Amino acid sequence: MTSTPIRELPVTDSQAGPYGITTGPDAALWLTLVHAGAIARVEVDGSVRHWAAGDPGSRPLIVTSGPDGALWFTRSGDDRIGRITTDGEQSEVALPAGTGPCGIAAGPDGALWYAGMNSDTIGRVSTDGVVTEVPLPVTGAYASMVAAGPDDAVWCTLNQSNAIARVGMDGAVRVHPLPTEGAAPVGIAAGVDGALWFVEIAAGQVGRITPDGRIEEYPLPDRTARPHGIVADPSGGAWFTEWAGNRIGHVDPAGRVDTYELPTPNSEPHGLTVAPDGNIYAALENGHLARLTL
Repeated sequence: MTSTPIRELPVTDSQAGPYGITTGPDAALWLTLVHAGAIARVEVDGSVRHWAAGDPGSRPLIVTSGPDGALWFTRSGDDRIGRITTDGEQSEVALPAGTGPCGIAAGPDGALWYAGMNSDTIGRVSTDGVVTEVPLPVTGAYASMVAAGPDDAVWCTLNQSNAIARVGMDGAVRVHPLPTEGAAPVGIAAGVDGALWFVEIAAGQVGRITPDGRIEEYPLPDRTARPHGIVADPSGGAWFTEWAGNRIGHVDPAGRVDTYELPTPNSEPHGLTVAPDGNIYAALENGHLARLTL
């Protein structure tokens, strides 16, 4: 374990539940507050603004920058995709009942793509609100997170099917089973080298898949750490959170892993992002934001 300073910054109270995070087009940090049903914006000077995102049961999970200069986020509790501009103006897109959207990412076609946890679908939302669903060829897959790949496709983790799915812009789906049984993949992110990184929450591993389906897995020093979120590192590796291990980790292109302990016990780190200044920020469910400065 590496000793590097991590500072925790208060964002909200301990009951609100910071969960997803991204760097917005305005260079601010945008977070989902899953238990409060809200969105937060954190400026570089540490000032924070909150907006309600539907009712408290909307359960916003993942937030991403859209191709239209706004932030888009999933509302898993009321089957909607939310949109918020950088000045706080909101709108929403209704999804089929029972979708349970989780991950969301901008696709290569100028639309937003989301993972339907409860509907065995990957969905597409155009910036003008038109929804299209792509059915997955497996049942009970629990589609979790989604990322745009380097190959004009979107890639998704299938948590309960123990696989990674590739969805082409023509709707063709290819499923890649993971070598480790019961690994339960969650977070996924496109790397700078043309492959995608993902985490295996049940196996305590980080994985890497190339567009042709070749998979490598790297065991973590703590196999019980339950890695959750992951984001690409500009140097070719990736950063990830260890939800049960209370750490932020890094894997380099060769598979070498370093971890950094969070200062507060039981912080429950989830999503993370690399900011323009090079700092790594992670959303902590204890109401804080962790900043790791290298």
